Amino acid sequence: MNKVFAPGCALILYKPQIVSRLQEFLEKKFGDLPQHLICCHHEPHLSKGTTIINVCSGCDKRFRSLYEGLTVLSLWEVLLEDDTFPFPDYGGRVMSIHDACPIRTEARVHNAVRKLLQKMNIVLVEPAQTRSESVCCGDSYYPNAPIDEIRGRMRSRAQSMPCDDVVVYCVSCIKSMDIGGKKPHYLLDLLFGEDTIPGETNTKIWHEQLERFIEAH
Repeated sequence: MNKVFAPGCALILYKPQIVSRLQEFLEKKFGDLPQHLICCHHEPHLSKGTTIINVCSGCDKRFRSLYEGLTVLSLWEVLLEDDTFPFPDYGGRVMSIHDACPIRTEARVHNAVRKLLQKMNIVLVEPAQTRSESVCCGDSYYPNAPIDEIRGRMRSRAQSMPCDDVVVYCVSCIKSMDIGGKKPHYLLDLLFGEDTIPGETNTKIWHEQLERFIEAH
């Protein structure tokens, strides 16, 4: 079965060095593994039967719903089935979690993410609206709502988290939780023992950066 690795636009913009570390890990596991750098907003030009290992929740949704004959596999599912990854131990640290809206229907992803957190000795306190009931962090309302309304939605979602520390697995959710006054912990950063850095939190500028990348790929 053909496999490719799609790191996604947001991760490449956020921390390209993690993309390199993931590529090295995945090639040790699967052998030669091409990177798929055509954005999921564009026709992927992949042969039917290709499995796309993805990181981004938006990629997961678009590749499985818009393009015929492709199979998606989240990185989280791959890591969960691997016996060699050196999971760090966070000593029972307590955090909440926000599930990204593009995978709201995907229990396979929700379950894998939580099992990875268990492997890292992170204790979760779930918000009231979680998994298939999760609500948007606010970012997906751009550009169809005024910025003030979007940031209000971000604050509302962030404040619904029971803990100040919040696990996210979408780069845009990092920014939303930070805007909302919480401390986001991006799942890949947790896995690699790195700090989560919100970076650009001006919603308009962030989306302009994404759009330029999407247009170029």
